[in-house]
Amino acid sequence: MNRRRITELIRAQALAFARDRTALFFTFLFPLMFLVVFGLLFSDTNSSRPTLLVSGHGAVADHLPGEILRVKRMDDPEEAVRRVRDGDEPAYLAQDGDRVTLVYAASDQVQGATIRGIVASVVSTANLRAVGATTPPIALEARQVEDESLSSIEFFTPGLLGWAIATSAVFGAALTFVTWRDKRVLRRMRLSPVRLPEIALSRVSLSLAIGMGQVVVYIVVARILFGLSPTSAWWMCFPLAAAGTLAFLSVGLLVGAFSKTAEAASAVANLIVLPMAFLSGAFFPLDGAPGWVQAISRALPMRHLIDGLTDTMVRGRGPASALPAIGICLAFAAVLGGIATLPRVFRWDAT
Repeated sequence: MNRRRITELIRAQALAFARDRTALFFTFLFPLMFLVVFGLLFSDTNSSRPTLLVSGHGAVADHLPGEILRVKRMDDPEEAVRRVRDGDEPAYLAQDGDRVTLVYAASDQVQGATIRGIVASVVSTANLRAVGATTPPIALEARQVEDESLSSIEFFTPGLLGWAIATSAVFGAALTFVTWRDKRVLRRMRLSPVRLPEIALSRVSLSLAIGMGQVVVYIVVARILFGLSPTSAWWMCFPLAAAGTLAFLSVGLLVGAFSKTAEAASAVANLIVLPMAFLSGAFFPLDGAPGWVQAISRALPMRHLIDGLTDTMVRGRGPASALPAIGICLAFAAVLGGIATLPRVFRWDAT
């Protein structure tokens, strides 16, 4: 292969990509918009905690769990009751010595019931301490099944990054292949000194560079805007992105081989990538999904790409945790790439 020809092909395709504002928007800005929107919607963890107005001091008022409730001190009882009655706040607690009064809004049944349950637990603990019991006779240990260290931005960044890599690779390969074939660019390349491996290598190199750029952009934006703290193994996102790009390039090449127009290629690519993103957990966790959904999800390359990005970027499971995902994506690329380049599938022109 001629290195100079490959370099010129990469340069020509890179310039065409940089001048295509639509391609730039859907490759970088469109997926990034989802990260910013989801980050803004779910970054305020305090918004899910019910607010409790409190006055007075004692064993209950001074020991309310701040990690569950937003405790707001208010010294005017009449104003506090009025705000609860008007629906501005869900509840008000007043303690005067051993007497505790809880006023809540029945109109907000969810927050009202939540606050009543929390306050009842605090009162029970205070009563146990008053009679000299240091621990209750029955202890409850409650824990969530999800990783508690995984915040919303830590969940969304790898998921949306995996979706962005898949989208740019599939659409880039499919639309480029169909456009080149319809405009007889491939036919002219075939008649020129440029060989097919050189054409393929130039396209793959550009797609890999775009994938690396997406990793950098996503991590930088998530870190600056939402305080993402990548783990020490975050650099494994680059080989993961490379393997994922190759896998979805093969999907795009196959779509482009069977599509006769750019519109058809775009429609088929959407039909593949968007449902795959939902089934792979790019937008929401699949912990509570039915078993058959889980089975389908584990058969999709995007699921393994997202899991690998999550493990190395935010879970801190080490570089070795990315190797299974890389292997699966490369195997997927080899199988579909081999099918897409078969003589019966690959076509140089539209005829």
